[in-house]
Amino acid sequence: MSAIDPQPTTDVPEGFRPVRIAGPFVVHNGPLFARLEGGHRLQMGFRVGPRHTNSMGLCHGGMLATFADMLVPCAAMYRPGLERRFLPTISLQVDYMSAARLGDWVLGEGEILRTTRNMLFGQALVTSNGEPALRVSGVFKLGPLIGDGTAPDPLGVFDGGI
Repeated sequence: MSAIDPQPTTDVPEGFRPVRIAGPFVVHNGPLFARLEGGHRLQMGFRVGPRHTNSMGLCHGGMLATFADMLVPCAAMYRPGLERRFLPTISLQVDYMSAARLGDWVLGEGEILRTTRNMLFGQALVTSNGEPALRVSGVFKLGPLIGDGTAPDPLGVFDGGI
């Protein structure tokens, strides 16, 4: 709950739980939610609230880009065989395809295309109420390990239930 959004976001699809990403920027622009599909495919989403909108009542492109910028690295944290690492963005390409409106459920699922010794390449499709809203591709640096790099639930979403 905040002065920007007088009501907390509670209307999320079944199976989604709050994501615990540290830092005041993410806390201010959230809340974000996640669930695992097939045991390792991370889906993330958020309900467009007043804090996310521009003067036209549409989700601000900056919010969608912020969501996309977190989506692929977070998806990588749940990919089997990859160490859990901080993945700073080197390049992010966002193609906006349609608007997300106040109250819409925005959903994305990242895909890891390739990793090298120092980089991770990924992409994602983000939908708004089931319709394509943006297409994303990015390059991320393999940064420092998160903890020892083996945490099964680095975002604290599933409380050991994965």
